[in-house]
Amino acid sequence: MGSFGNFKNNSLMRKINNNENKAGNMKEKITALKAAFPHTIPVLTGFTFLGAAYGILMSSKGYGVGWTVLFSLIAFAGSGQYMAITFLTSVFNPLYALLMTLMINARHIFYGISLLDRYKDTGRLKPYLIFGLCDETFSIVCSTEPPKGVNKNWFYFFITLLDHSYWVLGSAIGGMLGSIVSFNTKGLDFVLTALFVVIFIGQWKTQKDHKPAIIGVLCSVICLIIFGQSNFIIPSMITILTALTIFQKGHKEENKLSKESLQ
Repeated sequence: MGSFGNFKNNSLMRKINNNENKAGNMKEKITALKAAFPHTIPVLTGFTFLGAAYGILMSSKGYGVGWTVLFSLIAFAGSGQYMAITFLTSVFNPLYALLMTLMINARHIFYGISLLDRYKDTGRLKPYLIFGLCDETFSIVCSTEPPKGVNKNWFYFFITLLDHSYWVLGSAIGGMLGSIVSFNTKGLDFVLTALFVVIFIGQWKTQKDHKPAIIGVLCSVICLIIFGQSNFIIPSMITILTALTIFQKGHKEENKLSKESLQ
């Protein structure tokens, strides 16, 4: 009886410990979610309208809410999804679709390189963080540090999840509205540009050092002049990444020299 009683007590203690661990993990996730949400509010407003515009465009081409939501769930490519509407409503050329999608979303290669350190130890969350990376999520993750006491992996995860959810929600709203009310869809794709401008202004206000932003704008303008409107995105990304890398190295050397002079 004594051995049996000890076995029952040990089993009970393990269950209690497991329940405590689960409660602690849940609390950690909720804390990270609460910390992440305020940073995504601009994306919520932007993606609601941008996703709705996409849903309305899909509806105008004859695609129902279900197809719109499914596409936003598994593709989540923003401007790539807008472009895909053309592919869906014309003679399909797989090679052209592949090359165009690669051209439009090639900037994500540079986003991924920039986030290697931040996403280094994210474990099982990494696949979704990679899948859910978009311009807006990249912008928030790069410019925001998790508050003290908040798990950074869950913080980045919930930023990504919330932004993805906003896009799906907006797409669903647009799909439903498009099936009920007739819209003039001319100019709706400008919402994407407007959202980028809002995010840029928000970062400009929150960041004290404006040199990276100025470098980005100058590199983009120069590449636009040299390569033209249709081909400047990838050269701009390469130029910006190179310029910021050089700037960062110079900045580190300046800080090192200033520390040595103080000593």
